[in-house]
Amino acid sequence: MSYVKLQLHDKGNHVVMDNGIARVTLSKPDGIVTGIEYNGIDNLLEVLNEEVNRGYWDLVWGGSGTAGGFDVIKGTNYEVIMENEEQIELSFTRKWVPSQEGKAVPLNIDKRFVMLSGSSGFYTYAIYEHLKEWPAFSLAETRIAFKLRKEKFHYMAVTDDRQRFMPLPDDRLPDRGQALAYPEAVLLVNPLEPQFKGEVDDKYQYSCENKDITVHGWICTEQPSVGFWLITPSHEYRTGGPQKQNLTSHVGPTALAVFMSAHYTGEDLVPKFSEGEAWKKVFGPVFVYLNSSTDDDNDPLWLWQDAKSQMNVEAESWPHSFPASDDYVKTEQRGNVVGRLLVQDRYVDKDFIAANRGYVGLAAPGAAGSWQRECKEYQFWTRTDEEGFFYISGIRPGQYNLYAWIPGFIGDYKYDDVITITSGCYIYVEDLVYQPPRNGATLWEIGFPDRSAAEFYVPDPNPKYINNLYQNHPDRFRQYGLWERYAELYPDKDLVYVVGSSDYRKDWFYAQVTRKKDNKTYQGTTWQIKFELKNIDKNHSYTLRVAIASATFSELQIRVNNANASPMFTSGLIGRDNSIARHGIHGLYWLFNVEVAGSKLLEGENTLFLTQPRSTSPFQGIMYDYIRFEAPS
Repeated sequence: MSYVKLQLHDKGNHVVMDNGIARVTLSKPDGIVTGIEYNGIDNLLEVLNEEVNRGYWDLVWGGSGTAGGFDVIKGTNYEVIMENEEQIELSFTRKWVPSQEGKAVPLNIDKRFVMLSGSSGFYTYAIYEHLKEWPAFSLAETRIAFKLRKEKFHYMAVTDDRQRFMPLPDDRLPDRGQALAYPEAVLLVNPLEPQFKGEVDDKYQYSCENKDITVHGWICTEQPSVGFWLITPSHEYRTGGPQKQNLTSHVGPTALAVFMSAHYTGEDLVPKFSEGEAWKKVFGPVFVYLNSSTDDDNDPLWLWQDAKSQMNVEAESWPHSFPASDDYVKTEQRGNVVGRLLVQDRYVDKDFIAANRGYVGLAAPGAAGSWQRECKEYQFWTRTDEEGFFYISGIRPGQYNLYAWIPGFIGDYKYDDVITITSGCYIYVEDLVYQPPRNGATLWEIGFPDRSAAEFYVPDPNPKYINNLYQNHPDRFRQYGLWERYAELYPDKDLVYVVGSSDYRKDWFYAQVTRKKDNKTYQGTTWQIKFELKNIDKNHSYTLRVAIASATFSELQIRVNNANASPMFTSGLIGRDNSIARHGIHGLYWLFNVEVAGSKLLEGENTLFLTQPRSTSPFQGIMYDYIRFEAPS
């Protein structure tokens, strides 16, 4: 495009950033995005909504002994931070004062909006700060939301294989949709467009893991076609690590950039700040990327490929050089860590095993595995290559532990030494060796240790509750109502798995859920694992390893050879993931190591009883990751 000088127009109650490609209008001093003009469309945002409900930062908070709630963040002060030929940067701040205690979240918030010359879109980031003398509070969620025009944006893309034409928000209203087991899930019974009739719409069906939320958004397929995309080139400011799941885009049309949430984890991922605790964090920048196709013969879905290319450009230039805030740490101020990760398991290989495609990350100091519940600070993750080598770049200065986990092996690795990152440092850690939990040889195993239940049997959905996107799809677990299929498959007796003849891909249901009874009550379930043993060592203990991919208000009780005996192990009440209801296939990871006395085992057939007794809801249950039974050491 021809060069157009950046312009900033002050309209009194609004301010407009214009680079000749896009015009972005923000309310002043609120800092709400009220308009995005692009490619001949006067506003990409929903003009039927109030201005405050178009493009905004929001949060959900709770106080210490006081009520919190949902808060669309509105600034009280507006400032032009930078205005030159290359960049405009605007600041919308909100300061907290003690008179607001119990009424407003005790944070200073600085929302920034940046437009660059020649850039097809704009950036936004924010700085949150809690001073130590301020009262305690919790922060359940914070995010950016954009509501697009429903008459224009009908095609949504989240990943290469998760994209489709979407129903209208009107189809979810009571006269056109039927609410199902929870408000987010709606059966479309009389949609405006008949091709959606009989489908289920649920925003949780489009959730993604943090590591995969890089670009998503919407396409207006009318000519000229236009794309609206949220690009997040880094996940350092998101909580819970690479496998934490968050919402993306959904019917609205809505596009979200979620930084903190309790989805798929529960209370464990809600940061709680105490009085006397100082905290500051930068979220973003997120790039709002706009693209278009002027060729009538060009497939509008080409815009998705272009958005992915732009995401790669943004990732290669991360950390960005342009943010004007001193709180955003630039490339030259950051550090790097390089090393190699190996696994030592003498029952798999007598030599060291390269950690192929393992996850390695830096997060706040804590116990092994604590990173998945860490929800205040930054995290920096990468994956090893086939030989176990890894390189983590762009790390903010500070003190960290190095953590890892490797698909194919249970448990969590933690490097003993605290790693101190300083400006410009390159730290090489010598070969790191992870020794996963192991006492003896594997006698039998069920599943594959990858922190997911996806390898187990996921049933076909009830034909009345289909999302056509997930028909014959790798993510078939995202269909609605799969938990109800268990009682249909096992109406009277529970699952029995026979080691040596059963196949976990066909015979192990993806979740140990409650059984629905005719009177709309539920009962706990007991699964059995039958296995043969010979030449039992009665004087020593065997080991049962149970890795859990998700738990929701559940309990695991384990018995051996006597279903009515007192359990030899109970987990107690665990988990608030709600992954069963939200089609997540995993939540937070748990690992239980249970000693089984040889004296309790029998020559010949043995039976393990796995009981989940808690049963007030259809969504209580356990998703297993992997189960292994080991011989004595």
